[in-house]
Amino acid sequence: MSESALGRIMAFVNTRDLEDGSDTIGTRAGLAAWLAGHGLGEGARVTEADVARAAALREALRDHLLANNGAALPPQAVEAVDRQAHRSGVRLGFGAEGAELRVTAGGVEGSLGRLLVDVHAAMADGSWARLKACAADDCRWAFLDGSRNGSRHWCAMGVCGNREKARRYRARRRTS
Repeated sequence: MSESALGRIMAFVNTRDLEDGSDTIGTRAGLAAWLAGHGLGEGARVTEADVARAAALREALRDHLLANNGAALPPQAVEAVDRQAHRSGVRLGFGAEGAELRVTAGGVEGSLGRLLVDVHAAMADGSWARLKACAADDCRWAFLDGSRNGSRHWCAMGVCGNREKARRYRARRRTS
């Protein structure tokens, strides 16, 4: 299955649904299946520590996507991504095609490293800024902002956008 870098990152962040509490990668079997299904680790042996590291990376990436939507980027989100890049052995390499990022770790660490290479590719080609997390506190779903000026704040105007506008309206009515 071929998947774009942005699509894979978005799918990874969306493995946890804040509204219904589900977590696709919250178990060893779930993480193994997700990695295999996205071309990142067929048959990888997954430990509980791998599950915890994958979840930490997912939430750090969600914080980065919230920053793409105007929120402040917590320093711990930057540190978590850096830490995973180090664990995954993400290195700059040179070859006949030029410079590229390479992952030297195997197993789940290598799989998470390939996901970080996707993040780098999206940043390098300029598409990263269009990948955002919903501004609604009870959602935070990752989405691709396809608006002309890149100004979308919610994953879906008909759901999260309307809820937020209704909350603001009620708050204004209470104060007046």
